[in-house]
Amino acid sequence: MRTAKICLAGAAAAAMVGFLAAPAAAAPTDDTTVTFEVDEGTLDIVAPATADLGSGAPGGIITGQLGTVTVTDSRGAADASWVASVTSTVFETGGGTPAETVEPGLIDYWSGAATATTGNGTFTPGQANAGAAEPLDTVTPVTAFTHTGGTGGNTAAWNPTLVVNVPLDSIAGTYTGTVTHSVA
Repeated sequence: MRTAKICLAGAAAAAMVGFLAAPAAAAPTDDTTVTFEVDEGTLDIVAPATADLGSGAPGGIITGQLGTVTVTDSRGAADASWVASVTSTVFETGGGTPAETVEPGLIDYWSGAATATTGNGTFTPGQANAGAAEPLDTVTPVTAFTHTGGTGGNTAAWNPTLVVNVPLDSIAGTYTGTVTHSVA
């Protein structure tokens, strides 16, 4: 009987070792759930720090381009629409008497067509050509460029033109003012 117990115990031990040593059955496929996040960015506008439009006589017209203005939209929005606008201060030389100022209403702005765009949606200049130029204002913004529709990121660049209608009573000097572009 003792022999039968030893044999039975040996058989059980051998079966257990065989069970433990048996290879695991592999699954034919396995899934991994992967996630990532697209960060919300910003809506920015960059314009040249300075511009020299040239010179002209009292009663004449001075025309020049500001340089490239660029809107970068990295908000990642489902509706990536925006409006870029522009205002201006009074241009002055000397002490600020009427003969030493040029009001923004005497300075016409036109954006012209985009020089570059990326992304989807519709890009529209505020003023496609010189005939559509609009006078600047210190308070009421003029639409410079718009983007409607589209999704995700986009960019637009344009090189706006300013047309200064120099008053006949202007005195000689260098007139300085600030043209401000904004986007929302």
